[in-house]
Amino acid sequence: MSTHVDILEMARQQLAVAAEYLELDSGLHSVLANPQKRLIVNFPVVMDSGAVQVFEGYRVQHNASRGPTKGGIRYHPDVDVNETSALAMWMTWKCAVVNIPYGGAKGAVKVDTKQLSKRELEKLTRRFVTEINSMLGERRDIPAPDIGTNAQVMAWIMDTFSMQAGHTVPGVVTGKPIELGGSEGRVEATGRGVVVALEEAARTRGLDLGNARVVVQGFGNVGATAAKIAEEAGAKVVGVSDALGGIYNPNGLPIREIFQRYAGREGGIGEYPDAQKVSNQELLELDCDVLIPAAISAQITADNADRIKAGIIVEGANGPTTMEADQILSDKGTLIVPDILANAGGVIVSYFEWVQDLQNFFWEESEVNIKLTKIMRASYQAVDSAMRAHKTDMRTAALVIGVKRVADATTRRGIFP
Repeated sequence: MSTHVDILEMARQQLAVAAEYLELDSGLHSVLANPQKRLIVNFPVVMDSGAVQVFEGYRVQHNASRGPTKGGIRYHPDVDVNETSALAMWMTWKCAVVNIPYGGAKGAVKVDTKQLSKRELEKLTRRFVTEINSMLGERRDIPAPDIGTNAQVMAWIMDTFSMQAGHTVPGVVTGKPIELGGSEGRVEATGRGVVVALEEAARTRGLDLGNARVVVQGFGNVGATAAKIAEEAGAKVVGVSDALGGIYNPNGLPIREIFQRYAGREGGIGEYPDAQKVSNQELLELDCDVLIPAAISAQITADNADRIKAGIIVEGANGPTTMEADQILSDKGTLIVPDILANAGGVIVSYFEWVQDLQNFFWEESEVNIKLTKIMRASYQAVDSAMRAHKTDMRTAALVIGVKRVADATTRRGIFP
């Protein structure tokens, strides 16, 4: 959501690198560089004051050759259709890298949810879903939570879609409340997957996670969960940040206490007293072994990449590192575990939730976590092997695997008619 980085262009450049490795046919490359469907809607909502306000929303389906499309819905004032298209493309590769039978999609509404009452948020959600209803379906396109949305928003989406279908359709969204067919372990899934990827990266780098100093940018669902699980694994979390700024203590921070007492409060985690205050940008440059950017895109750029000290970066967010920064960090020998692998835990457990909904048979949390860990480890090892085989960086290796699977499916299916 950075103003100076065109993230759709960035996503297309990443695809071009993979296309070159795979010697993709130019026609096929062109198919994969463009989303299949983009719907832009402008819809009215009657606010609590009685005034009518018009909001702009999007749903983008990038590629459906491997199965129904899958992707979050984001509520944020800075979204646009290009960013939404880039995120849909990354979802396609992400699903393919971890080999689950989905294509990529993404949705968004341009709104600052802090300005809405709960009732207004519900009305906005129900109206938006009604506008994009023709694109959704448990066998067609399955949304999930993203920035600015949560399990409650998913419940409203499921209810709205079900009302229009005339029967309950739990499988139309994932990330729902447990009592409506949500999956155990879904809330922690992305953060848990980030830490599994970190454990694998630490092993390949010979880093003892028990003594590692970790910095996490972003203290939302993904960042806070990753910080808590990393701390449980023995790592020392020395810096964390939220939208208002960061805190740093070289002796480590009590993550659980900070999460319970300071997260989500008006003054944010900066109110925790026993730490030095730092800006979000300074936080990225702190002295640490592992950096987990888990906030928004384009945080690590050509301007600050050479000042980043972490030896391992595990991307909890989508697109936090620009192409120029990638190059600078690779040249320094920094290992970057790319977003399409590192934060795939969420979509893996979303897939489990969908499977449970379709068969109306639910699993225990321990089973969900075991299956998640198994897929993350196997996917990491496949990307690690591809990286060594192609003598490239990890992002390119992940893209080569993901793009090849989608290209093969697209080619096998052929072009209709």
